Amino acid sequence: MAAVPEITIVPLADLKPGAGDALIVYAGEGLALSEATKKLLGGAAISLARAAETAKFKGKTGSAIDILAPAGVGAGRLIVAGATPDKKPSPGAPAVDYIGLGGQALGKAGSAANILIAFDLPKWEGDAAAAAADFVMGLKLRGYSFDLYKTKKKKADADDKPEKVKILVGVADAAAVKKAAKRAEAIADGVRIARDLVNEPANVLFPIEFANRAKNLEKLGVDVEILDVAAMKKLGMNALLGVGQGSAHDSRCVIMRWNGGKAGVKPVAFIGKGVTFDTGGISIKPAGGMEDMKGDMAGAACVVGLMHALAARKAKVNAIGAIGIVENMPGSKAQRPGDIVKTMSGQTIEIINTDAEGRLVLADVLWHTQEKYKPKFMVDLATLTGAILVALGNEYAGLFSNNDELSERLAAAGRATGEKVWRMPMGPVYDKMVESKFADMKNVGGRHAGSITAAQILQKFVNDTPWAHLDIAGTGMSSPASDINQSWGSGWGVRLLDRLVADHYEG
Repeated sequence: MAAVPEITIVPLADLKPGAGDALIVYAGEGLALSEATKKLLGGAAISLARAAETAKFKGKTGSAIDILAPAGVGAGRLIVAGATPDKKPSPGAPAVDYIGLGGQALGKAGSAANILIAFDLPKWEGDAAAAAADFVMGLKLRGYSFDLYKTKKKKADADDKPEKVKILVGVADAAAVKKAAKRAEAIADGVRIARDLVNEPANVLFPIEFANRAKNLEKLGVDVEILDVAAMKKLGMNALLGVGQGSAHDSRCVIMRWNGGKAGVKPVAFIGKGVTFDTGGISIKPAGGMEDMKGDMAGAACVVGLMHALAARKAKVNAIGAIGIVENMPGSKAQRPGDIVKTMSGQTIEIINTDAEGRLVLADVLWHTQEKYKPKFMVDLATLTGAILVALGNEYAGLFSNNDELSERLAAAGRATGEKVWRMPMGPVYDKMVESKFADMKNVGGRHAGSITAAQILQKFVNDTPWAHLDIAGTGMSSPASDINQSWGSGWGVRLLDRLVADHYEG
């Protein structure tokens, strides 16, 4: 992974414009500047009006004017970026997306190696220190790249992108922002970890290696238990084991426990699908695009990143992270269409299509989690179906749930963070589509309502525990680039679920 930018928070008075390749300042509606920004710019503040008029810049969020070699400033470039609060934000969304502003800032700085940012707005929405901390998070998220395996860089890349980027962020109250930034840094690092895992190739990140990386959380005080094949056989996790039996790499189940809440309080639980590579098994996928199936473990990656975030910021909650890690290969020992497996719950599943494997993995992990840990709720994440892409594209994750309160809280967290979810229907009528002639159910329900029938199968393994399933096939990998993510692996879900915990389950 390429080094993330080196970010330092300093008092506004410590910014020396002449020391930077680029100086970024912020303006509100009508080119309004804070008094501190005016002081920093000196006489150059007066000349901005003409430049803004020429560029038709009005301080709108996302817009900017870029002035080369500005007189009286000293920096090679002066970038004036807009930060006008949205007068009619979407319900539940912030009036100003400070995380997005941070990402935009690094994007607008381009090839600058030494960037100075005067982050002082003429009008603040919410707590200024928390806003500045979110801004720094946006810088970190935008600055992420994954080029670990590039031994030679293209000449164009070498010319345009500096090897090391240093950023000084000047704020009014540096001490308060540094304190708030510790939480933001924990979350950003959790997203980075999730992105790293999704971006890794499958010949490096096979199930045992994935489990070992999850074990690194022990450094933060997370209890990590790794179940090997023998342990899972003893528990009866035959559905999970069936998926991985065609691979030379043994499967694993990892249970991570963060005990930051009061003793005896039920934990919250997060479950992730971790298929480190999905060929489809005997029901093999088409060759075109199969390389993307290294990302079929984005749900498990999110859970690991989330557990890092909770532990690093010392969240006052008891939390379980459980991931089933397998590789779905068409080896001589692979399960076949027509096979019947007995799950840990005792229910049986007829395998119609070996490419519908994620629900088999989750079935056993969900059952084990709700039986052993009796959580307040369970949220699972999985790149489960292509059908969710047909329904929602890359903008929303599909939400399926047996609990209205949990669904509403997830939706609110999604609106606040921009990691949006859309609730999809469920109901007994869809169970008919997965009825089997030979077993309690079959693992696919036909062409129609594919995401819904997959969720209906999962629901059979949660009993009465409040539960939500997030189908992240459109958001967890290969999602469109954004202000805060230029990577193939997005780390989607870490910020969403951290916000869910922070808003409703800590204390």
